[in-house]
Amino acid sequence: MAYTAENWPITAALLQFPGTDAQGNHVNDAEASAWAEVLTEVKDAGFTNADLTDSWVRPGDLSPARLAEFKQTAATVGIGIPVISAIRRSVIEEGNWEANLAYSHRTIDAAAELGCEVVSFGLHQAITAEQQKQLWFWTVEGYKDPVGDKETWDKAVTRLRELGRHAAEVGVLLSLEMYEDTYLGTADQSVQLVQDIGLANVGINPDIGNLIRVHRPIEDWREMVAKILPYSNYWHMKNYIRDEDVARDSYVAMPAPMESGLINYREAFKTALSVGFQGILCTEHYGGDGLSVTASNQDYLRRQVLPKTDGYALGQSLVAQGRQLPAATALAGV
Repeated sequence: MAYTAENWPITAALLQFPGTDAQGNHVNDAEASAWAEVLTEVKDAGFTNADLTDSWVRPGDLSPARLAEFKQTAATVGIGIPVISAIRRSVIEEGNWEANLAYSHRTIDAAAELGCEVVSFGLHQAITAEQQKQLWFWTVEGYKDPVGDKETWDKAVTRLRELGRHAAEVGVLLSLEMYEDTYLGTADQSVQLVQDIGLANVGINPDIGNLIRVHRPIEDWREMVAKILPYSNYWHMKNYIRDEDVARDSYVAMPAPMESGLINYREAFKTALSVGFQGILCTEHYGGDGLSVTASNQDYLRRQVLPKTDGYALGQSLVAQGRQLPAATALAGV
C-alpha cells in the first residue's frame, strides 16, 4: 500500500541541536538523559520520527554499548530513527577522504544496528572560516569540487559505490544529498553520478533548497525536479525566499517556511508522485526556532501537499493522462 498524507513518514532534521555542550563536551559522551531531552523536544513538536543528523550525535562514532543505549533511549521516548544524515564527510576531500570513508562505513553499520532504512551522504565539506563569519554561510562561496576533473570524479564514483554495496549488504538505502558546487551541485551531474555508480539502492536526496539559496544565478527548480526525482529515494525539504535583479547582478535568498518560499512543493510533489516516489521525507529549516518551523512544514505537507488517497494510484492516473514513468523509477525507492 502506497503512502498517504496520514501515514507518509516525515522526519525532523536535528540541525538546531549542537554537537557540543556549553563546556565543549561532545554530545556523543553525554548521559542518555541529554539525548532523551532532545528527542522528547522533537516528539513534543509533533514528530514521530527524527533524522539523526550527525551534526548532533555521530552514531558512527558511538561504541556498540552506547549505540545500544541510544537505540533504547529513542525507543523509550517513543520516536523513530529511520534515517541518518552524515554531513560534510566527503569521500573525495583531499587529506581526509580515508578517514571520511571509514567514518561513512561505520555510519552504515550504525544505521543497520539502529534499524534505519536510509543513510544520506554528500560531497560537501566543512564550512570555511569566511563562511563562519556570515549570518548565512551560503552567502559566500565555500569549497568546490574540481570541474572537469575525471580522476576526481571517478574517485567519487568508486568510493560511493563501495559505500552503496556495503549499504545493500545490510539492507539500507544510500541517498546522495545535492549541494552547491559539488558533483551533486546540478541536476545533470547528480543524475550522472548515480548512473555511473549504478546500484539500485543508491539514489538522490533532492535537497534543491541547497541550490536555490546561493547568491548567484541558479537552475530553474522545476527543471531540476523533473530531472532528479526519478532517481530520488529520500528528500530533505526546505525553502527560501529569493529575489533577483539580473540587471544589477544582485541575488538574495533567506530561509522561509516551505509554503512561503520559491519552490512550490505542491507542484514538485505532483512530479514526485508521477514517477512513483515513495521515499521518507525530512523537513528542515535554518535560523530562529527552526524546530517549530520544521513542525509547521510537516503540517503543511500533510495538509496541502501529500495525497489524501493512494499516491501510487495518483501516479498511475498521471501516466494514463500521458505522463510516462521514466525507466529509472526502479531507483526511486518504490
